[in-house]
Amino acid sequence: MNNYFLRQIQLWGEDAQRSLQKKKIAIIGAGGLGSSLCFALGSSGIGEIHIVDFDEVSLHNIHRQIAFRTTDEGKNKAEVNADVIMQRCPYTKAFAHACDFETWSKKGIEVDLIIDATDNLPTRAAIDAYAKERKTPWVYGSVEAFNAQVCFFDQASFRDFFAIKERTPGGIAAPMVMQTAALQANLALRHLVGSSVKKDCVYYMFFNKEGEFVTQKFAIA
Repeated sequence: MNNYFLRQIQLWGEDAQRSLQKKKIAIIGAGGLGSSLCFALGSSGIGEIHIVDFDEVSLHNIHRQIAFRTTDEGKNKAEVNADVIMQRCPYTKAFAHACDFETWSKKGIEVDLIIDATDNLPTRAAIDAYAKERKTPWVYGSVEAFNAQVCFFDQASFRDFFAIKERTPGGIAAPMVMQTAALQANLALRHLVGSSVKKDCVYYMFFNKEGEFVTQKFAIA
C-alpha cells in the first residue's frame, strides 16, 4: 500500500494515509462533477465511497463526464463509476446506488462526508437538511458555462444563501467541470486527513470579459 500511495504519504505521512482507510464518503450524482470526483478521490485511499445516481449514460454526457466511454451508453452512471474506482484502486470499496438521493437517504448509511455532484437546487437543499440532521459536513459544487461555485458546508444553511428553485442548466465547458471537482476533492481530502479547511465560505470562480480567471470568497456563516 505504501508504494501505491507514495506521493501522498510524502505529503501528509503514513498515519494520515492509514486514517483515510477508515473514512467513508458519499458522492451524490455521478455525471460531470461526480465522475471527476470519483477519479480524484477514488484512488486516494478512502475506505468506502458510496456513489448515488439513478441516471444512465447518454451520448451527450460523455464529453464532460470523464469516467464514461461510448460503450457505456445506457449503463447506470453510479455503477460505471464504482467499477472504474475498483479497477484503479484495490484499497477502496466503491458502492453504487442506482437511485435518487431521497431513496439513498433512507438507507441509513453512515458517512464522514457528503459531496454534492448534482445539478439542481432542490436536491442540494435536501442534502443540506439531511447533513444537518446527521451532523455531517458536506461539500457543495456547481458549474455552468465558465462559472463555478464551491463551499464546504458545516454550520451555515444552504437555504439561507441560495434561492431554491427549479431551473434548466445551461451550457458547460468540460475543463471547468474538472476544475470545480478538483477544488471539491481537495477540500474533502484536507478535511478527511485532519488538515484545516475554510468552512461555510463560498468560492466563486469565473472568467471575466477580458479572459482573466477570478476567484472570489463570500463568508456565509
